[in-house]
Amino acid sequence: MKRTPFSIRVLPLLMLSLGLASRPAPAQLEVDVTAGQSNPLPIAVIEFPMPGEDATVGADIAGVVSADLERSGLFAPIDPAAFIQRPEDIGEDELPRFGDWRAINAQALVTGWVERKDDGRIEVRFRLWDTFGEDQLVGYTYRGGEDIWRRIAHKIADAIYERLTGESGYFDTRIVYIAERGPASARIKQLAIMDQDGANHQFLTNGANLVLTPRFSPTSQEITFMAYFNNTPRVYLLDIDTGRREILGDFPGMTFAPRFSPDGRKVIMSLAIDGNTDIYVMDLPTRRIERLTDDPAIDTSPSYSPDGGFVTFNSDRGGKPQIYVMRSDGGDVRRITFNEGRYATPVWSPRGDLIAFTKQHRETFYIGVMSVDGAGERLIAEGFLAEGPTWAPNGRVLMFFRETPVGTQTVAQLFSIDLTGFNERRVPTPLDGSDPAWSPLIP
Repeated sequence: MKRTPFSIRVLPLLMLSLGLASRPAPAQLEVDVTAGQSNPLPIAVIEFPMPGEDATVGADIAGVVSADLERSGLFAPIDPAAFIQRPEDIGEDELPRFGDWRAINAQALVTGWVERKDDGRIEVRFRLWDTFGEDQLVGYTYRGGEDIWRRIAHKIADAIYERLTGESGYFDTRIVYIAERGPASARIKQLAIMDQDGANHQFLTNGANLVLTPRFSPTSQEITFMAYFNNTPRVYLLDIDTGRREILGDFPGMTFAPRFSPDGRKVIMSLAIDGNTDIYVMDLPTRRIERLTDDPAIDTSPSYSPDGGFVTFNSDRGGKPQIYVMRSDGGDVRRITFNEGRYATPVWSPRGDLIAFTKQHRETFYIGVMSVDGAGERLIAEGFLAEGPTWAPNGRVLMFFRETPVGTQTVAQLFSIDLTGFNERRVPTPLDGSDPAWSPLIP
């Protein structure tokens, strides 16, 4: 599989020198992860003018920026029908009419322009304005091929999100997941990839072999995934951009697919050997495998902390599945969950402050988060079968999948949800979707 190389040149736009006095920037949005965001920031995103017959590119870019911000739950894009000042009346060498934007309660304004260069690339220039302080907050120029205009739009949304929230963005990312179709007795499962908003969807495998549990490398656009070859679990390493596929090995005792270490040099997994399931780690350069746990119980679902110093995993050594934490060398094992229910699939946040997990209590499944010592457990999503949380790279949004009974079958769908638990969104996929994995920001 050959993918178009991602190459965007980013240049800062300097403050316009139009006699503006320096004013302090408006206070950043305060994001309370324990409560709903009841007052998203009103923001106006204008259509980016572009001369020529293909002027729709500017409108498309503005549409993606607006949609990204709206899905975050922190911003409320204003309907363009309410705009008083027209986009084509805002020149690059002049200030917007701030009073017109304050009149429609736009607390922030995004302006932009698109130009086609002689080499066929497009140049996209944008500015973010504080309409009450009448200041430019941030501005950049992006240059790249027209075929990656969506990436440019996601990068603009990331820059706006970061400036107004103080958190890094997560829009210029991809999701790899399992696409499913067919009856339960003969389910076909393919590896698929798409942008975080569901665009640019592509199948990576043809469905000939059952594939499971894809996981992104934190340092590059590579994934590991498990596929059954001649009824034996085989683990692959796939470079998404080049399509190069490498076999890490056959693992007849594989019980949970590998996850990468933070430096991308190791993968950690659970293997059942001689009837005992423990945590193992493979060094990728040497392919050497080391055993980390040695307990008669079932130890599975390992995930590294972002600094690589610790591992969280699931074990029934206490009588039922609970979540444990240990040092990355296997030492100092300690249990961190003691509440009712069965816990599974713990995943450490990229920020290092939380662990996400799946919990089953009575007949309901939940997606939850807690501190790394097990304190402060919060259940933020639920369902007939909800599981498989994966973190956005900024550690403030999760994606998971939920299966819902429909007649005699079940429908599997992907969802995103922020840490407040009040902003759940379905992520569109052409087929049923399960087991998502969120990429780091694309280089």
